[in-house]
Amino acid sequence: MMPFSDYFPAMLVWVTVAIVIDLIVGDPRSLPHPVVIIGRAISALEKRWNQGAAKRRWRLGFLLTAVIVLGTFGVAWLVLALLSALHPWLGVVAEIGLLATTLAIKGLAEAGRAIAVPLAKGDLPAARQALAMIVGRDTQGLDEAGITRGAVETVAENTVDGITAPLFFALIGGAPLALAYKAVNTLDSMVGYRNARYNAFGYASARLDDVANWLPARLTALCLWLAGLLLSVSGVLRLRWRGALRDTCREAPRHPSPNAGWPEAMVACLLGVQLGGTNFYQGVASHRATLGEPLEALHVAHIDATIRLMHGGWMLFMWLSAVLMVGLSLILPRLL
Repeated sequence: MMPFSDYFPAMLVWVTVAIVIDLIVGDPRSLPHPVVIIGRAISALEKRWNQGAAKRRWRLGFLLTAVIVLGTFGVAWLVLALLSALHPWLGVVAEIGLLATTLAIKGLAEAGRAIAVPLAKGDLPAARQALAMIVGRDTQGLDEAGITRGAVETVAENTVDGITAPLFFALIGGAPLALAYKAVNTLDSMVGYRNARYNAFGYASARLDDVANWLPARLTALCLWLAGLLLSVSGVLRLRWRGALRDTCREAPRHPSPNAGWPEAMVACLLGVQLGGTNFYQGVASHRATLGEPLEALHVAHIDATIRLMHGGWMLFMWLSAVLMVGLSLILPRLL
């Protein structure tokens, strides 16, 4: 077993290489993705177990969560252990490859730009279609402000799910724990709904996702604020970083999610825009509390600013993690 003094620096290097791979390659559609495999397993078990009385479905929902999360961790750990036994470098290469699959830095930035480019040209139908690829809300009839709001909210929220939370768990427990987090995230996105079909069955999945994202969401909001401060001081962007921390602490709890409100509120406060409000899903209105003050009208430039904040946020997250992990590698051996 690798000693603490070696584990933390090694994991930091492997995660950094995984980030570079994701930034260059992204998620090739030609290769099988672990999240797709996890999703198929969830779908198969959901069809079999999500039946009967609510109490039964509630219990089986807990079983589903345990099987998928622990199974994902166990399979990943076993694969890496077997490859490492064949040759240590095989294990390292596989670890880095699996870590890269848990990240969505390039994909998230490209999704945001795919909306911004046609929107900047005034091509609203193309921008609506690009937005519809990444959100569940109705996009027909949205104007520039509505399209921009959907893009900004999605990039802000998924900065946690797709970047900083996987990094958080990867740095702690490598690819097995990062993939286990992605399993939690996938469970929530597939069965963690408050409706007649999933309210009981998806209860455990939704609550575990809330717990898993609690700290990463708040750390991400802090890193986004620091990124906003640096981008403002350097003159790259003009952001309202003064008071944004205080305002985010006030605004974030208004979001229906205990975690998604933190990155969304921080981005809203930094940009000086208002997020949230009314969305339509298959023609049915859904009202959500607003976040931030509408000091500026939402427009296409806010999408690019949010992408810049996303990049600044995860970079600072990694830098702070590096400082912490190097410190732990020096301190822990003396305490143990």
